Amino acid sequence: MKACAPRILMLGTAPEGRGGVAALVAVLRGSGLFERAQVHYVCTHREGSFGTKLRTAAGGFWQAVRACLWRPPAIVHAHAASHASFTRKSLLLWLARCAGCQTIFHLHGGGFRQFATLESGVLMRRWIRHTLERSSLVIALTEGWAGFVRSFAPRARVTVVPNAVPLAPASVHLAEPGRVLFLGRLEAAKGVHELLDAVALLAPRFPNLRLVLAGEGDPAAWRRAADARGIGARVELTGWLDAGARAEQLARAGVFCLPSHAEGLPMALLEAMAAGKAVVASAVGGIPEAVRDGAEGLLVAPCDSAALAAALARVLDDAGLRARLGTGARARVAQHYSTEAVCGRLAAIYNDLAGTR
Repeated sequence: MKACAPRILMLGTAPEGRGGVAALVAVLRGSGLFERAQVHYVCTHREGSFGTKLRTAAGGFWQAVRACLWRPPAIVHAHAASHASFTRKSLLLWLARCAGCQTIFHLHGGGFRQFATLESGVLMRRWIRHTLERSSLVIALTEGWAGFVRSFAPRARVTVVPNAVPLAPASVHLAEPGRVLFLGRLEAAKGVHELLDAVALLAPRFPNLRLVLAGEGDPAAWRRAADARGIGARVELTGWLDAGARAEQLARAGVFCLPSHAEGLPMALLEAMAAGKAVVASAVGGIPEAVRDGAEGLLVAPCDSAALAAALARVLDDAGLRARLGTGARARVAQHYSTEAVCGRLAAIYNDLAGTR
C-alpha cells in the first residue's frame, strides 16, 4: 500500500541541537503538535564538524526534494535565519511552490535585518524579497519583526507567532541572590564584553556577586577577558548546557541577564521568565515586547556597560524588586508564550492554509 503524504513537512535544525530554532522545535515536538497536525520533520542542519554539517544539509535537502516531487505535502514549513540557512530554505520553498505546496517562511535570528538590507547584494535582496512575498505566509516572532518584513517585502502576508516555552516549576527558594546568569552563545554580539565590564564595576559593591556564562564560545578567550578585568574568580564558564543542566542553572540564578546587540525573540530569555527570574536585558529586537520595563524586568540600551551595571545593581540590591519582576515574568509567559497558546495558533494556521477548518 502506498504511504500517505505527510500533511506538513517541516524543515529546520536538529531538535536535539543548540540554539533558538532547535529549542523551539524541541518544544513543538514535545508538546505533541507533530502528531496532532501530522508533521514530518526533516533536519537540514546539525552541529558538528564540517563533514557532519555537509552530510546533514545534503541529506535533508534530498529528503525534502524527494517529498515535494514524489508525495507533495499540503504545507512546507521552513524555519530559516540568515546566510546559508536562508539560501537552503529559500530554494526548498521555491521547489515546494513549484510542486503546488503551500509554504511558510518562519523567520528567526536577530541578524536578518542586517543580512537583508546591508550584507546582501542587489540580486540577493531581490531573491529575499521574492521568497518572502511568494510564501503563502511569513511567520515573524514579534510585531517589530513583522513590521520590518512588511516594509522590506510589502506584498508578503505576515503574521506573528511568538516562540513558546513550557512553564517551568517555580524555583525561587533555590535562587542565590548574587548569582547572575547569562545563557547564549559567548560572543561580542551577545553583549558579553559589556556584561563583564558591568560585573567589574559592581564587584567592589557586591562581594557575593557571581557571573555564570553558559553557552558555546572560546572559554580561554573569555577567561582571559574576565581576568583582565580583575573578576576572574567571580566568573564561571560552563560551556554549552543540556536541558537538565540549563534548568539547574536557572533555578540557582538570582538574575538573568541578556545584553545582546540584536535579537529575535530569544528562547533563553523566555525560559528564564518561565522559571520566574528577574530579567535585565537590552531593548533590542523582540525583547521589549516580551519584557516590559519595570514589569517583568529592566531594559537598557545595548552596548552601554554603565547602564547595564546600574540596572543590575537595582535588582541585586532589592529582593522585593527581584521577586516582583520574577513573578511578573512568569505570569507573562503563562499568558502569551505557553506551548498551548503557540501550538494552538500554529494548528489554526495549518488548517487555514490546508483548506480545512
